[in-house]
Amino acid sequence: MVVGQGDAVNAQSHQICAEMISMTTHASVPAFRPLYRQIQDLIVQALADKEWAPGEMIPSEMDLAARFEVSQGTVRRAIDELAAENLLVRRQGKGTFVATHADPRAFFRFLRLVPDEGGVPRSRSEPLECQTLRAGHEVAKALSIPYGDPVIQLRRILRLDGKPMVVDEIYLPADLFPNLTLDQLKASDRSLYTLFETLFGVRMVRAEEKIRAVAADVTAADLLGLTVGTPLLSVERTAFTYGDRAAEWRRGLYSTVNHHYFNELG
Repeated sequence: MVVGQGDAVNAQSHQICAEMISMTTHASVPAFRPLYRQIQDLIVQALADKEWAPGEMIPSEMDLAARFEVSQGTVRRAIDELAAENLLVRRQGKGTFVATHADPRAFFRFLRLVPDEGGVPRSRSEPLECQTLRAGHEVAKALSIPYGDPVIQLRRILRLDGKPMVVDEIYLPADLFPNLTLDQLKASDRSLYTLFETLFGVRMVRAEEKIRAVAADVTAADLLGLTVGTPLLSVERTAFTYGDRAAEWRRGLYSTVNHHYFNELG
């Protein structure tokens, strides 16, 4: 009998699901995990395996319940959790879709620099450099990769409403972004994360940031059109893709002239 790809995927899902559900019987210390969390993990694994592309509708709750051999209520709870984490998007009367950076509402999930007067500024990325290097100790630690592994280094200016507001130095694991070039970056009119998602299927799902105040040095002042010594925000960000893999580490210098860093808590 020839097994189709879809059958193989479903069979694998059933096997993994069964293994996850029964794992407490094999552990010396009970490691109870609610069933909806286990289904949540399986859906995230399917996203990581690129079974459904960003912006694509996922199967219905009924179909997923049949696939994982659980109730629709369990699937619904798992999807609710993933929607709260911005991995999935529910659309009334249409279905549930894989979240995408191409959605304009997603832009300020990661960029928190907003105008003092409010509104949504027009953004434009201005790439300056793109080269492949060997990861030094700092970059290797930030990306959780071996020292010396190949990484791609980007430098760019982010303009908001035409004004230079951010200077970024970005490091990417080369295996996730093969053959990324400066020409590709310059040819794109989309955000970097939308470009990464479209060309390489890499979606950033969460990030960690460290923020401190610094003074603009000569290089930063020149690129941002400021005087040397102007206060800037230094933002170090590690962004993670599915499976909690570090997919980007960046150091950004933010000008706060007529802008502020906004973060909503709670």
